Amino acid sequence: MTVLRPVRAGNAFEETVERLLQAIKLGVVAYGDKLPPERELAVRLGISRVTLREAIRALQDAGYLDVRRGRYGGAFVTYVPPRPDAGDLRQAVADMGMAELSDALTFRLAVECGAAQVLATSELTPDKREVLLRRLTELNEAPLEDYRRLDTAFHLSIAELTGSTLLATTCADARSRVSDLLNAIPMLQVNIEHAAAQHRAIVDAILAGDPDAARRAMAEHLEGTAALLRAFLS
Repeated sequence: MTVLRPVRAGNAFEETVERLLQAIKLGVVAYGDKLPPERELAVRLGISRVTLREAIRALQDAGYLDVRRGRYGGAFVTYVPPRPDAGDLRQAVADMGMAELSDALTFRLAVECGAAQVLATSELTPDKREVLLRRLTELNEAPLEDYRRLDTAFHLSIAELTGSTLLATTCADARSRVSDLLNAIPMLQVNIEHAAAQHRAIVDAILAGDPDAARRAMAEHLEGTAALLRAFLS
């Protein structure tokens, strides 16, 4: 999980909360799932277990986690993304501001197109090919209530499979900036079918080792998502 990367010592508590919240909201740790064990998570984040416990307690108080004690205990995710709603979308955009929205969409376009291009130039091992195809299959077979989480997993896997931690981290940050907006877009079957064809085109280009086609396919997909956002805002 590249989202759960080391935090800076100066703002350890705040950044730990941010990292954990990002993992929860992006669905990296899904509803009902348990965060990694405390010892492992503290090492991964580069923080003390005291700081980690404080961050988990804050997210428990905010309703994102349920901490259970005992042999089968742990910190379990209780966050459920709100149901898609055009009114919520307008409110989220109003809170963000149109200038920041445009900036976030441009940022996402740049880094995700770059990730697709880089992966298409990489030597894909059989294991990496299997991961990419599995993510695509999981997304295509996803029920509506789990679609956004698996869509996020598919997009993040492209960056992660490049082997670049910096690129994977940046793509996760870019997705986080628009995750509330994407979750608020009403789910329409025609859009899901259109997105499925675009996702397939991205994967086909990557597996064919065609970086230009991979970049174009990703750009077409992300520009389509941006157009859908604007449509529901008009």
